[in-house]
Amino acid sequence: MKPAEYYQRDRSRHPPALTPGYKTSVARSPRYSLIALQQSLSEITGPVFGHDDIDPIDNDLIQNYAKEADPVGERIIIHGRVLDENAQPVPDTLVEIWQANASGRYRHKKDTYLGALDPNFGGCGRTLSDESGYYVFRTIKPGAYPWRNTINSWRPAHIHLSVFGRSFSQRLITQLYFEGDPLIPLCPIVNTIPDPDAIDRLIARLDMNATVPLDSIAYRFDIVLRGRRSTLFENRLEGN
Repeated sequence: MKPAEYYQRDRSRHPPALTPGYKTSVARSPRYSLIALQQSLSEITGPVFGHDDIDPIDNDLIQNYAKEADPVGERIIIHGRVLDENAQPVPDTLVEIWQANASGRYRHKKDTYLGALDPNFGGCGRTLSDESGYYVFRTIKPGAYPWRNTINSWRPAHIHLSVFGRSFSQRLITQLYFEGDPLIPLCPIVNTIPDPDAIDRLIARLDMNATVPLDSIAYRFDIVLRGRRSTLFENRLEGN
């Protein structure tokens, strides 16, 4: 079967490149309209990830970097499903996460925040969605941290996610936030998003049914992707 092009992104749900309230966007944003280029074979084919590429504890950030003890902080579970726009599961999707530790500090040489480094927490993990599109991570809830946008700007607790499909043009990167965090509406980065519903889609919901008693609090975060161009069925035009 000949590969089909993927849908172009819906830019009405994405923040504009230039958002002066998010100060670093001023220097980084393009000054001219973006141009959509036709996708070539290299964008819509390969690579394919398999289960052999994933270590059994890659999705357990409590264990995958620990040397002498468990990392410090609130133990949480992040789980959900990768779905297409018709709520159908998307299996075998590589999901990666990276985050700050419980004190709000990343394991990165350029992170100079006062928060303490945790020698037993690496802050990154990955997994493949199963046949039902389900994925799960066990980790430590990240802390908020200050950043130099204004004199008193703070990032809400968040986890970065990368979703990698079956081609180079299918990598999507986003962030999830936690239900009830009062810093979310104050964040200049969050406020670049023009659609309140799109912001709501970035918030992981408390899931007491998946919480492990005396161990970990669970949050559910479903990742919904748009599908490829549908085939034109002449007898069901309303379905295209």
